[in-house]
Amino acid sequence: QKRNTNTDINTSLATVDELLNTCAKSGKTAVVYLSMAFGNPYGDEWNEEIVEHWTSVLSKKGISIIALSDTVGTATSEQVGSLYKAISQRFPAIEFGLHLHSTPDSWEKKVEAGFMNGCRRFDSAIKGFGGCPMASDKLTGNIATENIIRYLESQHVHLNLDNEKFYEAVNLSEKIFV
Repeated sequence: QKRNTNTDINTSLATVDELLNTCAKSGKTAVVYLSMAFGNPYGDEWNEEIVEHWTSVLSKKGISIIALSDTVGTATSEQVGSLYKAISQRFPAIEFGLHLHSTPDSWEKKVEAGFMNGCRRFDSAIKGFGGCPMASDKLTGNIATENIIRYLESQHVHLNLDNEKFYEAVNLSEKIFV
């Protein structure tokens, strides 16, 4: 936790409490990320029970939306599907999402694994901008929003997007992120 977010777990949990108070005052719902939900690059212990433990802790605090995060893009599609299915079944009152990092050639299998196991909340970034400075593969980064949109549309998911405005944003991003 310290190496990933520059804070310890107790401080992170206190931040979650502050976030919950702020959200309650403004009528918002917090989204909390479980970083390194699929393992970590530091050799620390990881297993599904650890993810379950921290999900339970967050659930008891009243968190209703959790994003399972593949911090460095090393999760396989099998891991994504298996963990998503298991954890969402154990905690049916929580809406789970996926924050995945991936290479350009492996994003779709990961997204498909999540989708086929019930995920309907995916993080992404226009053109995949941003990335993962801790990843060992320089091509590992955020999954492009355009790819998520195409995938979901191929699954006949109605997204209710203003495509004209979205592609305005895509074009603007090309001027901002050179």
